[in-house]
Amino acid sequence: MYQELGISEEVVKLAKEVEEELLSIYQKIEEQEEKNSLKVLNAFRKYQISESHFGSTTGYGYDDLGRDTIEKVFAHVLGCEDALVRGQFISGTHALTVALFAYLRPGDLMLSITGKPYDTLDEVIGLVENASSLKAFGVKYDQIDLVDDDFDDEKILAYLKKHKVKLIEIQRSKGYSTRKSLTMDKVERIIKKIKEVDSNVIIMVDNCYCEFVSDKEPVQVGADIMVGSLIKNLGGGIAPNGAYIAGRKDLVDLAGERLTTPGEGREVGPTLGINKSFLQGLFFAPSVVASSLKTAVFTSRMLERLGYEVEPKYQDERADIVQNIVFHDASKLVKYCQGIQMASPIDSFALPSPWDMPGYTDQVIMAAGTFTQGSSIELSCDGPVRDPYIAYQQGGLTYPYGKLGVMKAIDHLLK
Repeated sequence: MYQELGISEEVVKLAKEVEEELLSIYQKIEEQEEKNSLKVLNAFRKYQISESHFGSTTGYGYDDLGRDTIEKVFAHVLGCEDALVRGQFISGTHALTVALFAYLRPGDLMLSITGKPYDTLDEVIGLVENASSLKAFGVKYDQIDLVDDDFDDEKILAYLKKHKVKLIEIQRSKGYSTRKSLTMDKVERIIKKIKEVDSNVIIMVDNCYCEFVSDKEPVQVGADIMVGSLIKNLGGGIAPNGAYIAGRKDLVDLAGERLTTPGEGREVGPTLGINKSFLQGLFFAPSVVASSLKTAVFTSRMLERLGYEVEPKYQDERADIVQNIVFHDASKLVKYCQGIQMASPIDSFALPSPWDMPGYTDQVIMAAGTFTQGSSIELSCDGPVRDPYIAYQQGGLTYPYGKLGVMKAIDHLLK
């Protein structure tokens, strides 16, 4: 059967050796999976989820019991006062945009303390000119880069003492950068220091790719608001679209009024039959995130054994589900992504190639044979075609499927 998929005996043998090495790490991932499963199950029990919550509304979406209860469940799971969980969000980037426009006003200052945010926010902020950007509305922006993959505490605190900052943005996952993703202990440390200097500044965390990887979520360590996508971790591979904004109730309400209209806010928004998918996706999320983490650890060790530079290393503490492979060669980046596509359930016959994607400044190679378009909790691999030619791999609905995808990609790379 491996031969039918086009995987050589050499790769199969290496995979078996690597799995033996990783058993203790897999056990720790499974322990975290059980903790997260307890969170979810307790939330479902607390809010007495029943078939009545699977119902659908159309039009304005008034009095949607399922929608309102889902938001309570998400808030409970994430340790927040409140949450906005909607299918009207197109993506994580859209949810971040709604949050930024909800909290920032002309003349306000936004500060990113993790360097430049993800590429798709360039035009939202105004780093790339756009007539609808925050910059176009008079919102100011500045950034402080990380130092040795950690916050520059001294520079951040000095900046806050000199400038009135309305909102601080923290992006935990690395995005298309070469830095490491940020663990929760680092986030907790800097939030505590910031709040000692300015207790009123809004701290917003982009938590995409990070949910259920560790014991706590950002609001539980002092963040005011957190944002994530449902075609990543918390959608469990079942939610067909959507995102969430969770944290302080007043900030969640403001985001609701920006998503819909002032005066109606969260009272409107038809669910159009999506409630069951949101609930079922959240229910599966602890298991799917665990599968993604196992797939990432397996990838890291396999490619390291073959002499490639990887980040994180297989034994490192992880902050998200993303695995980097540094190829230093454009053709190898392309071949690896093509191999992932070949072992995908959808469009396995397609051969991805670099192309111009909306929101990105460089051409991007993207392998995503997914049931949901753009879903990165399903096994996918992508990267900008620029030096040092890094593949950013994430997801894996089940570990066996994730492992097979990686084995096929390696085989294609070696050939």
